[in-house]
Amino acid sequence: MERFLMEIQSGGESVFQTMMFAVLPIAKVFTMCFMGFLMASKYVNILPASGRKLLNGLVFSLLLPSLIFSQLGRAVTLQKMIDWWFIPVNVVLATISGSLIGLVVAFIVRPPYPYFKFTIIKIGIGNIGNIPLVLIAALCRDKSNPFGDTKKCNQDGNAYISFGQWVGAIILYTYVFHMLAPPGDSFDGDEENKLPVKATAPQSSMPEQVPLLSEPEPKDTVTSKRGKITSTLYFIFEKLKIKQILQPPIIASILAMAIGVVPFLKHLILTDDAPFFFFTDSLIILGDAMIPCILLALGGNLVDGPGPGSSKLGFRTIAAIIFARLILVPPVGLGIVTLADKLGFLPEGDKMFRFVLLLQHTMPTSVLSGAVANLRGCGSESAAILFWVHIFSVLSMAGWIVLYIAILF
Repeated sequence: MERFLMEIQSGGESVFQTMMFAVLPIAKVFTMCFMGFLMASKYVNILPASGRKLLNGLVFSLLLPSLIFSQLGRAVTLQKMIDWWFIPVNVVLATISGSLIGLVVAFIVRPPYPYFKFTIIKIGIGNIGNIPLVLIAALCRDKSNPFGDTKKCNQDGNAYISFGQWVGAIILYTYVFHMLAPPGDSFDGDEENKLPVKATAPQSSMPEQVPLLSEPEPKDTVTSKRGKITSTLYFIFEKLKIKQILQPPIIASILAMAIGVVPFLKHLILTDDAPFFFFTDSLIILGDAMIPCILLALGGNLVDGPGPGSSKLGFRTIAAIIFARLILVPPVGLGIVTLADKLGFLPEGDKMFRFVLLLQHTMPTSVLSGAVANLRGCGSESAAILFWVHIFSVLSMAGWIVLYIAILF
């Protein structure tokens, strides 16, 4: 009987500890977001819309790339990149599974025209970058966290998350960009003007002006052919939205992987005793500022409320997107990760690796999908969804993280 009571007590402590590890990071995130909300409110007003825009630009262009480069570059090696192959695959599978759930929900709910594809995207595309980085930082900050050493926990978690971001960017600026096209359009409004058109002879040309025999090709034919090749490559560059894909965080990821897998370059720049480690150390300092800045900006953005987009979408559509994204998508992701683990696709014994894979299926709708939606003319509707999804995700993420930690440990 005494042993039974001790088992109940230890089990209760284990459950309480699991809930503490899961809820505390969410509580930290909520607290910092509330600070941003308070500073952006009309009562304080030291973080107005213009200030939040500048802060978002600073995070996206400098602080986030600094964090990615310093953490991913120091953690990655050629062997690890081979071992981590399932991370980008998991991002693709998360997009496919989420989009299929979004398609079923859209057929059931029948959102108002023209928001059918919009509903699919807002359910299918999760935030695989910013919020997971914030959660990992908040979780690893506690020295008694279940993943072990604080420094290693933070570095590994950030590296795993950063390694999947380049795939997410490609999906955003190809699949999402195409799906959010206005009805009847496949591209931007002026995209037709970008298409290469074969030059035609002017109407005023008289028949007698056309020579009977073709003249020999001019000497600059090769130059003109090169010009055509260049214009064709430029057209492909524009068509595939490569310029949009190569954003600062993605460039930082590519540079980190390129330098991290070459031992000479890694020991020259990224290691603690490297001759140029002062550069990496400076980026580490800047990267540490990313978490508070992005949470202050996110909290400040909530002060504007859902905006007029809520009335256009309607309560039924908004509720369906929130429920599907936060409640229906994560169990499917849990099944995908569990199956991959059973098949031996994941590094053995690496619990942080599995935790990051699960987080990729659990996050609220991607903030960057809102930027793409803004380009496509449905920015206010996207802002409404992002507002409500992030509000309710505070509760859903806490619940799912409790489950994940209980499964992993």
